[in-house]
Amino acid sequence: MTVRVLVAEDMQILRDTLVAVLGLEDDLEVVAEVGDGDGVVDAALATDPDVAVVDIDLPGMDGLAVAAVLRERLPACRVLILTALALPGNLRRALAVQAAGFLGKDAPARDLVDAVRRVASGERVIDPRLALATLEVPQNPLSPREAEILRHFSDGRDAREIAAALYLSHGTVRNYLASAVTKLGARNRVDAIRLAREAGWL
Repeated sequence: MTVRVLVAEDMQILRDTLVAVLGLEDDLEVVAEVGDGDGVVDAALATDPDVAVVDIDLPGMDGLAVAAVLRERLPACRVLILTALALPGNLRRALAVQAAGFLGKDAPARDLVDAVRRVASGERVIDPRLALATLEVPQNPLSPREAEILRHFSDGRDAREIAAALYLSHGTVRNYLASAVTKLGARNRVDAIRLAREAGWL
């Protein structure tokens, strides 16, 4: 049985390489290649792939959003996420949208081919190095309220807008933000958002 594969990667040279590597295998057929996230779903609906190999950092709709939409619109297509950064938060989010695989871009070509076959057969494939990095992340130090307020702040709302939305005083919101920055050992609120996202706490 031939496994039909869609490749979504915005860097042309890397996309060409992925297509070439997969095309060398007798049992794998690349049926579509896409350079941005917004085109993936239409391409998948048009070509009906068994596996979509998707870069996590696609322009437009990112790879995790793509995985979530494909899960809903084309549940038979299983998604293998590729990432250049071993961020624990990315793995957690990939699992949350039920991606079938999660592999580092620095993995050998043979590992990619093997992962595509295993994902197509119904297995879940997680790069062991990325899984280990996730397990080594310390426990979330943020309280649910601190995380909620930091999430609102990351969406571009200021302290007064957050206070109004959550029925809190302006001072209380500022205190929660300051507490989150301290607990995360961050330089400022923006740095706190970055650290919390990388760890998968937002």
